[in-house]
Amino acid sequence: MKAVFAGLLVLALLVPVAARAGSSPPHVGIVTGAGAHGNGLEELGASLFAANCSSCHGALGQGVAKPTRGAGGVVGQGPPLRNVGALAADFYLRTGYMPLKDPRVQPSRSRVLFTDRQIRALVAYVASLGHGPAIPQPQPQLGSIAAGQKLFTQSCAGCHQIATEGGYVTGARVPPLEDASARQIAQAVRIGPYVMPKFSSTQISATQLNDLIAYVQYAKHPDDRGGWSIGRLGPWPEGLVTWLIAIGALVCVCLLFGKRLRS
Repeated sequence: MKAVFAGLLVLALLVPVAARAGSSPPHVGIVTGAGAHGNGLEELGASLFAANCSSCHGALGQGVAKPTRGAGGVVGQGPPLRNVGALAADFYLRTGYMPLKDPRVQPSRSRVLFTDRQIRALVAYVASLGHGPAIPQPQPQLGSIAAGQKLFTQSCAGCHQIATEGGYVTGARVPPLEDASARQIAQAVRIGPYVMPKFSSTQISATQLNDLIAYVQYAKHPDDRGGWSIGRLGPWPEGLVTWLIAIGALVCVCLLFGKRLRS
């Protein structure tokens, strides 16, 4: 029994690692490129984009529909970036979602490869490719945690769990929100990364977005008054603890009856 439990524990630890292995950033890191030391942010961004992003998104951000060998011999494929604005570029770069090692796998949060100035330069360049939305500036300190919890329960908890710990849905992993900043949460709501639905300002207003973020920030360090958090992993550890208590109680009852029968 111990061997089986140990095997399941090892498997549980290895599955998330294996799932994330394919979505790690490229091993080679970033390429600075010629002219990357220019004074203007857009000039720097254009150089960095050509060296690190064009293989998947095209030389002018037009996208690459089929796997194609691009800069540095890298085989890339990716969506167009025209009119995505600064919002999407800032989100994907600051979460480490991009650059992606393999365009066929789900991006996940990983080590950020670019410096802050390089990110600002890339964001400025991508924003110049069209007329997309700007980076949001949420104000969760003005939000209502109670209203945010209600909204999160209705629109987000089905995938992220009410404890914001993430999970799995058909064809995708749902990330936990413990490392997401207020701005990144606002960006994800407007972008709808990967299989997440996109919510416009008519579906979730700026005020509701502040409420939502206020609740997510609270859920990261909730008040566990009157209870044991059990790691805040959701409902399954509660069931596990219940079974362990029940099994322990049954063993004690069996031992008690066994002693009485022997006497």
